[in-house]
Amino acid sequence: MLTPLKPVSRAAKIALGIAFFVLFFAAWALATLGGFVSATFLADPITMIVAGWRLLTVHAFYLDIGITVWRVIGGFLIAAAIGVPLGILMGAYKPIEAFFEPFVSFARYLPASAFIPLLILWAGIGEAQKLMVIFIGSFFQIVLMVAVIVGSTRRDLVEAAYTLGASSSGIVPRVLLPSSAPDIAEALRLVLGWAWTYVIVAELIGAASGIGHMITDSQALLDTGQIIFGIIVIGIIGLISDYLSKTLNQRLFPWSLA
Repeated sequence: MLTPLKPVSRAAKIALGIAFFVLFFAAWALATLGGFVSATFLADPITMIVAGWRLLTVHAFYLDIGITVWRVIGGFLIAAAIGVPLGILMGAYKPIEAFFEPFVSFARYLPASAFIPLLILWAGIGEAQKLMVIFIGSFFQIVLMVAVIVGSTRRDLVEAAYTLGASSSGIVPRVLLPSSAPDIAEALRLVLGWAWTYVIVAELIGAASGIGHMITDSQALLDTGQIIFGIIVIGIIGLISDYLSKTLNQRLFPWSLA
């Protein structure tokens, strides 16, 4: 019987997660190999695996994977390096928040893909353009999320720090940051997932390499096997990065588990 919010064991969690993928691939195989869906529109799992192996062994697709990963990490780190400090300042100091928040709230609704034509004009179709797309898509989300997290710090912690003799300048490093750090790390983990959508969109237009470029070429060839393989590779990389981020956050901020 299902009980709301009741945790499951680690073994059960892994088993349930694997079970979903087994059922998903079984349904996919039934729909395609059973002839219910045309191969023109959706390749079967076997064809997808063959197409993926061909990409890796013949077309050196691993280089495209590496380029895409580098673009995601590069653009995301630049956005985080600027966005996290600004978000902390906005959350901690209300005048700074009042100054930046209207523009940040306005800008975060602008789709990064809409800037691609301008960015191609400004930066060409090189790596700078790809990094700028990821930066625009990630930066404003990071700033606002961090500002909200820091601004939501429990007031009793701040008052207790003042009572114990902390100065105004010491509240941020001694109270706000330790309290907010686990949630900031979790927010960055979420934004990193969004960064993958931005880089693929950037690579679909004016790119000569990367997973998105491969998907575009495969579309022109009507090779749905290669398209699906590229999508699955993105999902696998995202799953690995998500797991690594969770593990790192737990090690860096053990007090968040208390």
